Amino acid sequence: MFGSRSGEGSKGIFITGEDEGVLIIYKWRRRHFSMYENIENFLLENSINPIRYEYRAVKKMTKGFKVKLGEGGFGSVYKGKLRSGLDVAVKMLSKSKDNGQEFVNEVATIGRIHHVNVVGLIGYCVEGKKRGLIYEYMSNGSLDKYIFSKEGSVLLSYEKIYEISLGIAHGIAYLHQGCDVQILHFDIKPHNILLDDNFTPKVSDFGLAKLYPTKDKSIILTAIRGTLGYMAPELFYKNVGGVSYKADVYSFGMLLMEMASRRKNSNPLAEHSSQHYFPFWIHDQFKEEKDIDMKDASEMDKILMKKMFIVALWCIQFKPNDRPSMNKVVEMLEGKVETLEIPPKPTFYLQEILEHDDTVYSDETPRSDSTSSVNVDANMSNH
Repeated sequence: MFGSRSGEGSKGIFITGEDEGVLIIYKWRRRHFSMYENIENFLLENSINPIRYEYRAVKKMTKGFKVKLGEGGFGSVYKGKLRSGLDVAVKMLSKSKDNGQEFVNEVATIGRIHHVNVVGLIGYCVEGKKRGLIYEYMSNGSLDKYIFSKEGSVLLSYEKIYEISLGIAHGIAYLHQGCDVQILHFDIKPHNILLDDNFTPKVSDFGLAKLYPTKDKSIILTAIRGTLGYMAPELFYKNVGGVSYKADVYSFGMLLMEMASRRKNSNPLAEHSSQHYFPFWIHDQFKEEKDIDMKDASEMDKILMKKMFIVALWCIQFKPNDRPSMNKVVEMLEGKVETLEIPPKPTFYLQEILEHDDTVYSDETPRSDSTSSVNVDANMSNH
């Protein structure tokens, strides 16, 4: 029905009523393609129209999955090229225990979004257990390659880092308040920010995202969602406050802190113990009116980074109500640093989380309070 039509839902099977064996095969095929039908129905009902590709077409565009761009818990990403000559990134999802829910999440959320700072979904493939997503290709890869010093890495200028941070903020603000539904990402981190030819940032990877009516201020989750080190306290402790779009604000704050400092927020090998958790150290420097040593930084660079640090400190406040909205974050980043107040010192929680900050949580990870694991009833689990 969309673009490159595969016609899988009715492929080569005709029921005459005379052949019981054909009827059994037909019923099997109906079950086999139920995931495709669910996606197709959703797209039709919501006027979302990414192109559906056959698996053989996906295999052809990637030249047999020849060039791998990356790999993660979700599966692998390959470089491809459409017949039009457009480069694409093809994400093939590995087998999951969620009956394809992560795949549906991604198609449902990103398929309805059109924003310069959100990666575009061109198409999808679902054929049996094979599930793929075709995105616009981001030639400069993910942000983590440019903000954490590694041998041979290319460091961006402070001005460019600031521009990227502002673009990310615009993208998340759009997800929260610019659509007809509110989209909560739940996994904002450097690896999920992609950069195009001009280093324009685009928020990507909506496998953990959830859609909610824009009027909803607080939501109920059955599980912890996201990556340790970027996850808001309310995802761990139910007595901190309700889960809302402020969880993404917290994650953005942790990302912003890393962008401005060009280092991980937690560093057990830091020379001074006060620098083990970098946000604490940054806050102390500002309160004591000390300069932050920044290599090869101009006075303008220092102003931009100070602004990013202060906004980040506001974003990572312990209680959700103390954090700004993303629209306010954009306003703060675009404004003058003189107008920004230094927020209260952020409260550190669950110290061990930053010692394992590559762990990704999903719907299979139960939420907990500070003393025990609890199961939370989900009244919005189908959104």
